[in-house]
Amino acid sequence: MDYCFRSLTRVSISTIVLAILLSSFSFTCTCMNLLYIQVLEVSLMGGCIESYDAHALNPNGNITIKWDINSWTPDGYVAVVTMYNFQQYRNISSPGWTLGWTWAKKEVIWSMLGSQTTEQGDCSRYKGAIPHCCMKTPTVIDLLPGTPYNQQIANCCKGGVISSWAQDPNNYASSFQVSIGVAGTTNRTVKLPKNFTLLAPGPGYTCGPAVVGKPTKFITPDGRRVTQTMSKYTVSFSFDRLTALST
Repeated sequence: MDYCFRSLTRVSISTIVLAILLSSFSFTCTCMNLLYIQVLEVSLMGGCIESYDAHALNPNGNITIKWDINSWTPDGYVAVVTMYNFQQYRNISSPGWTLGWTWAKKEVIWSMLGSQTTEQGDCSRYKGAIPHCCMKTPTVIDLLPGTPYNQQIANCCKGGVISSWAQDPNNYASSFQVSIGVAGTTNRTVKLPKNFTLLAPGPGYTCGPAVVGKPTKFITPDGRRVTQTMSKYTVSFSFDRLTALST
């Protein structure tokens, strides 16, 4: 009886040791498999790693477009469009931003400073002065550094590259001027473009609704006079990582 008990004890201990070794091996394999999956995921994401990290650190950041109408023309208006990168850690890197929209009516772009459209479109109906762009859905890009001064305005011509406001508060904006024709000539008749799109430089940005704001005010260099725009609109873009990965 005593011999049988000792044999049973040895068998039980051996069984327990074997179970522990198997559990340890299974745990090690599980950890290695998880590590492999994580490495595979990082490898598949590739260039999206930086965007993911930036999104995790700044999920509520946005890029805001301010559309200031500065003056009226015989058939439209002149506006300064400024893009602000209010994201904390996501820069807009080379090849830079690309901004698009759809005109609400039959507007054309007569001229631009600090940027250009990628296509002119069909302007054959014009016999005299030819517009810069007649596209219903123009696509606008920044001009490159070294652009002649007579084609520049402040905060332009960076090749579309913008820092975030937290990393470089002196370089988080980009601007261009646009003269628009076949448009309204009063605040009641002007219609803001719709369906804004933004690549910065890749996809993932979702456009919010356009908001009418109070006119932007400017103080003259001597500080003795304040001027203001005719009207102001703002449009905000938020970044969504899932949208970027699925596009």
